[in-house]
Formats: sequence, C-alpha cells, structure tokens
Amino acid sequence: MPLVCILARMNIISYNVNGIRAAIKKGFLDWLQHANPDVLCLQETKAQPDQLDLSVFEAAGYPYHYWFSAQKKGYSSVAILCKQKPHNIVYGTGIDYMDFEGRNLRVDFEDVSVMSLYLPSGTNPARLAYKFTYMDDFQTYINKLKEEVPNLVICGDYNICHESIDIHDPIRNAKVSGFLPEERSWLDGFIQSGFVDSFREFNNEPHQYSWWSYRANSRANNKGWRIDYAMVSEPLTTNISRAYILPQAFHSDHCPVGVTLDL
Repeated sequence: MPLVCILARMNIISYNVNGIRAAIKKGFLDWLQHANPDVLCLQETKAQPDQLDLSVFEAAGYPYHYWFSAQKKGYSSVAILCKQKPHNIVYGTGIDYMDFEGRNLRVDFEDVSVMSLYLPSGTNPARLAYKFTYMDDFQTYINKLKEEVPNLVICGDYNICHESIDIHDPIRNAKVSGFLPEERSWLDGFIQSGFVDSFREFNNEPHQYSWWSYRANSRANNKGWRIDYAMVSEPLTTNISRAYILPQAFHSDHCPVGVTLDL
C-alpha cells in the first residue's frame, strides 16, 4: 500500500516528558499505547539512545524512532516515534550552537513534515539572551525551510505563552520569561510568517494549559501556562480536523498536545 494511503489521516502528539526514563516509570508506555498517535514528538528526553532500552518503544508499536540528544548527558534532547517509516530524517538545524543542545529533529513523509522542537527557557539573564538569539536564528532557518518543505508541522515546547488567555495570571507574570512582551511578539511574528496555532483554531476557551509548576499545588489548582503547541503551516490549514490538549496525562510537569490532519 502506498505511504500516502497509509497516512491519509495523521494524528500527531507532542509531549515534553521532562525525562523519558522517569516518564516510563510513571506509566508512559501504557499511555502511549492507549493514545496511539501516528507520530509522537518528544522534548526534554534527557537521555542518550544508549541509555535506553529502545525495544520497549518498538513493542509499543513504534518501530521507527529517532533520537537527537544534547552533547551534555541528561540535558534537553528531542525524539520522534513513528508508526510508519519517514522517507527522510533531519537531525538538528545545521547551526552548531543550537544542535549542541539537541533541540530540533524533523521527519519527512509524503505529504507532511513533522518537527519536534524544544525552544530554550530564559531562566536567567544569560539564558534569556541565548533564547532570543535562538528564536531569531530559528525564524530565519524556518523561513528558508518552508521554501523547500511547505507542508510543515512544528510541534513542541516553545517556552512562550502567546496571549493572556494562555496563562493563569497574566498580570503577575508580565515580567517573567515565557510571558515577556518581547517573547510574545516573537511568537506573533512566527505565526504571521505562515503558521496556525492549531489548538486555537478549535478552542478559544480560557484555562487550557499544557504546563504547571511543581510548586504550590499548581496543577491541582490549574494554575498553568500553555507553552506547548502544534504549529501548522498555512498550506495545511484546511487539513486540520482536530487539535487538542490531554491534561489527564501525568508523566511530567507538561501534558501532551495534539493535532490531527486529514491528508
């Protein structure tokens, strides 16, 4: 059967697992088999492939799995698990300082390319400056990539809340990295450069989040941030049939987000 027929409908889920080994101990593999995405983008796996028993992913129904790890062990890193074999895999962006931290991985199928992205956080002034540099260089990279790969889905942890509706307390967090005006403006520009925030195409309700601090019982009180996105390039907008958040997955301080495309 041709690949285009096999993947006539593609369900893509993105999940910052905050350590894949820890997530597995919390039942991640059972969740994966139940969720059953065609493509799963992972961020912050914090593992090198040789630190994992990769057969467990194959036993869960994902014979094709790709890992792009940071040079520093136990840090950052992304992965993509696939039910069907992509015809091309791209590790990183080709920009050294980005790729040292293992933050970008892409798989190309017949009708769509899917990227797992983990943008840096701005936890201190030096890392915030790094984040802004990364964002600017990433935008330039994507502008060029779209000329070659127009049907692009960029899933992952962007570490930015876009609008006030995406954060539980926009007033108190106005000067906190992740909701700074400059970060939000960058995300505005990224979307305007040719992407759709797939979740907001279907859901304009408040209190829909994808990350909660471990502090102060934040998740139980739903004091969260929506910083994980499935951004879909404009040529695929009419192919989006569903976009969603899965807050009942508890393997991480994040929860999964997903999008379904009818190809």
